[in-house]
Order: sequence, then C-alpha cells, then structure tokens
Amino acid sequence: MRTLCASTLIGEFFVIGFAGLVAMKDPDLSMATVWTVSGIAMVLSILLCGVITRPGGVQLGWAFQIALIASGFVLPAMFFMGAIFAALWWASVHYGRKIDEAKARFAAQAEAGGNAA
Repeated sequence: MRTLCASTLIGEFFVIGFAGLVAMKDPDLSMATVWTVSGIAMVLSILLCGVITRPGGVQLGWAFQIALIASGFVLPAMFFMGAIFAALWWASVHYGRKIDEAKARFAAQAEAGGNAA
C-alpha cells in the first residue's frame, strides 16, 4: 500500500506546483501567498509519504485529498484534479491493502512449505 499511496502523493506534489504557477496569473492573489500555500501543501505531500503506514496516516491522506479538492474554490481546475487524485488515493489504499494481504498470504505459504521440508 505504501508504494501506491506514495506514488499518488508524489503526483500531487507536481500538480500542486503546476497549480501554483497557474494561480500566479490571478491578479487577486499575491505571489507570496500563492507560493507559501503551495509550498506548504507540497511539503505536506512529501511528509505524508513517510506516515502512510503509521496509525492515522491514511486518514491524513484523505484530509489532504479534501483540501486538494477544496483548493478548487481558488483555482477551479483543482475541483477536477482533486477529484481525480481522490479517486487515485482510494484505488491506492484499496488495491494496496489487497496487495499487502496477498504478499502476507504468499509469505505464510512459503514459510509453511519451508517448515514442512
């Protein structure tokens, strides 16, 4: 699960950076504000990669997805991008857990087969 979720978060890192470039063109937003918010969000996406497997890590990831969708109120294209990444986050968590279960099952079978010999 960690690899899939981290891949999603790294993708979000780049999307947030590109969204910051687009948001700079908005005359109502100062460059300092755009890059402060974008920079914090980019750092959070990297830090979340390290806490995915810890208790509450997946829930923090969901909170991050909600924040990404909510950024659409500032940059409307982020409604779409946030929804795409929320779907990717769901798939990463769902299928990542299935992969982890399968790996554990195969490891248990290999260990049981090794002990029988």
